[in-house]
Formats: sequence, C-alpha cells, structure tokens
Amino acid sequence: MSDAKADAGAKKGGGKKKLIIIVGAVALLGGGGAAAGFFAAGGAHKEAISEDPNKPKLVLKGEDPVKIGEEAEAKAKEAEGEAHGASEEHGKGVDLPRPKNPSAYQATYFQIPAPFTSNLIDSDAFAQVSIAVSTYYDQRVIQAVTTHELAIRSAILLMMAQEQEAELSTPKGKEALQAKLLKIINDTLKANTGYGGVDNVYFTNFVIQ
Repeated sequence: MSDAKADAGAKKGGGKKKLIIIVGAVALLGGGGAAAGFFAAGGAHKEAISEDPNKPKLVLKGEDPVKIGEEAEAKAKEAEGEAHGASEEHGKGVDLPRPKNPSAYQATYFQIPAPFTSNLIDSDAFAQVSIAVSTYYDQRVIQAVTTHELAIRSAILLMMAQEQEAELSTPKGKEALQAKLLKIINDTLKANTGYGGVDNVYFTNFVIQ
C-alpha cells in the first residue's frame, strides 16, 4: 500500500514539474514575443527619425513640397560635419520607394519644357514627344530633374533613336516607351544625385511623322 502511495505521489509530483516547465516555457515565449514586438516598434521608430536628410522626403497631403525640401536641406547642412562621405554614394544611387498608400501623399507635377524629337530606326519617320513627370517626394526631386535635364535629354534621345515606328504607333508600344522613359530618368538622377524619386511619366504630346 505504501509503495502504491509513493508511486502516486511521485507521479503527482512529476505532473507538477511538467506543468511548471510548460508554464515557464509559455511565459518565456510570451516574453520573447513581447520583446520582439518592442524591438520591432523601436526599430520602426528609429527608422522614422533617422531618415537621411540628404535624400528627399515623402510629402503628405496638404504639406508644401518646397517647404519640406528646404527644411530637410537645412538639417542636412547642420549635419554635414558628421555625415562624412555622403557625396560618395552618388555613384551607387538608390530607388526611393513609391508610397504604399499614394492617396495619402501630395503629388507634384512638372512639365519638361522642350519636346524630344528623334528619328526612328529603319524608317524615314521621326517621333516628337512632350513629357511631364510626377513625384510624391519633396521639391528636391523636381529640382534634380531641372538641374540634370541635359543628361536626361541625351539619354532619352539615344533610346528613342532605337525605337521602331510600328511599335510606337500602338498603345502597347507607347506604354512600353513610357516605362523606358521612367527608368532612364530615375537612372540618370541616381547617377548624378544618389537618388531617383520620379513616380511616373506622362505624355502631353505625341507625334509620329
């Protein structure tokens, strides 16, 4: 009888130990999850407050893209002594991401003044297009487009000279050209400023003759 009670007590004690271990593990996991959440939140906060002032910022609806850009430039000048090698990143360049919710941000549009005119490959025809660009970032993106317009224009004309009349005469061909223009403009900006930021390209005139 005593042996049976001892066995029962041992089993009962073992059950308590298992229960304690399980509860401890759950508590540990819960604490780990809370810690992970804390660090994730802290990381997001850190990312938000440590944005590179040398790169354009997204502009919320109702904000002034010129004012946002000027304030960021002022901060960049203040931190200039600490941010060594910022200019060395220009050759690498980064893509400024399109906002996940574009409707929450202010779009700025800019018409490139002169049209682009180029002969087309394997044809006597030529194409003349006028384009505008848009960005959700502050005025530094548009400023960069105007500053580096000659480089952008040269790259676009070289690309257009390789286009075919039959392709550009179709809606699909025009859409493909629009995508190429967007890439060329952003690539040129990245090479010269370290960032892109142009969100879209629009045709304001399109003639093939």
